[in-house]
Amino acid sequence: MFKISVLYPNTSGSQFDIDYYCNQHMPMVKEKLGDACKGIAIDEGMSGDAPDSPPPYSVILHLFFETVEAFQAAFAPHAEVIMADIPNYTNVQPVIQISKVLINASRSHAGELHLHRAD
Repeated sequence: MFKISVLYPNTSGSQFDIDYYCNQHMPMVKEKLGDACKGIAIDEGMSGDAPDSPPPYSVILHLFFETVEAFQAAFAPHAEVIMADIPNYTNVQPVIQISKVLINASRSHAGELHLHRAD
């Protein structure tokens, strides 16, 4: 499993319309990516590591795909439309990271944590 993380830095003067993002942008992205996208998670930053400190990121989006190639094939045909919508919800340039998911567990999943690694 691979995760594409889109991180929106919380910098001086940055703006982020979370309502537009969740109710307009992400439904469009979900529709464009189709079944290749296996999951979506959106994190809204609440604070940094110190009490009452600002979060380093306003929002972090996580998109899950079986392979990097599946992401590229799903995203490429719609990249222009998806990227053109960014100014409708933020004035900052997002940071992108592609990661291989090694552990994916929830509290409701009993048992040991298992690494997702090929032996």
